[in-house]
Amino acid sequence: MALFRIERRTPLSADEAWRRLTVWEHHAAQVPLTRITVTTPPPTATGTVLVARTGIGRVGFADPMEVVAWDPPVAGGAGHCRLEKRGGVVLGWAEIGVRPAPGGALVVWTEDLRLRGLPRAFDKVIERAGRLVFGRAVTGLLGSPPGR
Repeated sequence: MALFRIERRTPLSADEAWRRLTVWEHHAAQVPLTRITVTTPPPTATGTVLVARTGIGRVGFADPMEVVAWDPPVAGGAGHCRLEKRGGVVLGWAEIGVRPAPGGALVVWTEDLRLRGLPRAFDKVIERAGRLVFGRAVTGLLGSPPGR
């Protein structure tokens, strides 16, 4: 299990941080060689399915995932989302938590990332790579201008 946690403080409100982190298609701009398609009708809720496709041309893989918990911030409170990975290559889950903090909000992204068939001996490498890629993605999404 390659389990990692990313924390970011932002001057954004919890509501705005949540909005930026949960416009799924915007994640593609932060993760190299990746497209994201939401395959269920809006709005996002428990049961929403999205697919991140990473690759070049026909060479690549799909990372389908389902939102299994969806609790957006209400009245400036905290929000929580959990995605379960449902693919044949990428396994695990991700949780996004947002809560008000002095001067803005605190974002916590926790993920268990596994690749089917890859021995556990590679967990530390996967953990470091996941922390780097998803840390960069969270930072980029929080810095994205409104309406992007």
